[in-house]
Amino acid sequence: MIGPLRYRLRWVCLIGMFLSALLFAGCGRRSAPAIPAHKQRQLATVLYNQRLYPQAIRAYEAYLNNYPLSPEEQAGVCFQIASIYFDKLHDYENALAYYLRITELYPESKVAGEAKRQMVACLERLKRSTDARQVMEETAALSDKQKPHSQPGAVVARIGNREITLGDLNFEISHLPPTVREQLNTPEKKRQFLRDYIVQELLYDSALRQGLDRDPEVRAGVLQAEKALMAQKLLEKELKNAVRPEQYTDADVQMYYQANKERYAERDKKGNVIRIRPFSEVADQVAKDFIQEKQQQAYQAMLDRLMRAENVVIYDDRVR
Repeated sequence: MIGPLRYRLRWVCLIGMFLSALLFAGCGRRSAPAIPAHKQRQLATVLYNQRLYPQAIRAYEAYLNNYPLSPEEQAGVCFQIASIYFDKLHDYENALAYYLRITELYPESKVAGEAKRQMVACLERLKRSTDARQVMEETAALSDKQKPHSQPGAVVARIGNREITLGDLNFEISHLPPTVREQLNTPEKKRQFLRDYIVQELLYDSALRQGLDRDPEVRAGVLQAEKALMAQKLLEKELKNAVRPEQYTDADVQMYYQANKERYAERDKKGNVIRIRPFSEVADQVAKDFIQEKQQQAYQAMLDRLMRAENVVIYDDRVR
């Protein structure tokens, strides 16, 4: 019985090998696509422009799988498919799969870096914040300017591996408006500010992992904030150079007082002057008002100069 059984098994193996060879040969002689490559790519683009996103994905996948493309082209098509899943269909699992395909199969492609960042955004949207943070750290998705640099001092909190020191806390407080800064005058208020600061950092990190730094509205807001900050910095610099308190004498301030005495008068409820306060009584306020007026004059002179240089014309009658 053993002999015939072994004989039959040998024939089964030979037949299996023969069928496998035929199948392999058939796969190797895959017929050419019915339409040219550029037409298939064009079809995918048309479907996308018509907002037929699932159909566009299938067309891109057919282009990817049935045509001889270079590795860079394959990576680009994968990125296009991933972007449709991410931006248009909000299917973050399939988007993640294609971004991962790029990083694994085409790590040297031009889109590999952006694919890694988008992987972080996908994981964050899938509520996998821990995985998102791990990928971000492994792929160095944060640039050097985004990485926090600690100030010296005792560690007062930690966010993962990041330390927040007392120096960091005081640094943040120092950048608050004076009126807000003056309110943080007790340890308890500072501790509450620290908690608020940590919440803000957590929200910022989460938004960054979701790719919101590339959101059009966020970019527009950042641009407006940057413009305002730069304009304010320029204004401070120009006024500081134009108006230096040390360049004026007490005589200049007293002359200003003589020309504006009524501003420092005591008045009754009807606005009538009761008495003119002497210079010695209001000297500090007069000096402050004098410098502010000089700054206003310097500000207006700077504006006039810039508007002349840029040939600015304002049509007030057209603004309704």
